[in-house]
Amino acid sequence: MRPNFQPAVYMMANRKNGTIYTGVTSDLPKRAWEHRQGQIDGFTKRYGCKLLVWFEFHSTMESAIEREKQIKGGSRKKKTGLIEAENPDWFDLFTDLNR
Repeated sequence: MRPNFQPAVYMMANRKNGTIYTGVTSDLPKRAWEHRQGQIDGFTKRYGCKLLVWFEFHSTMESAIEREKQIKGGSRKKKTGLIEAENPDWFDLFTDLNR
């Protein structure tokens, strides 16, 4: 296993109740930083999704990918419910990753 390998599903947003992006990665701090810096072309860059508002770690990449598909297949209401259950104010959780 690589040193920073920790499968995770995450959601980025551009503001509270704004546009939401759901993704999966093996290195959440690095990936969230790339989104924040606008280094990844595509949806998050186009819509300014720079706030890490929700994440969930997994033991395997397979389970993380399965969870990502489940979340992406769900409604916006379910996505906002996941976010607001743990982060009702949609604070940027990026700094919490490095504590």
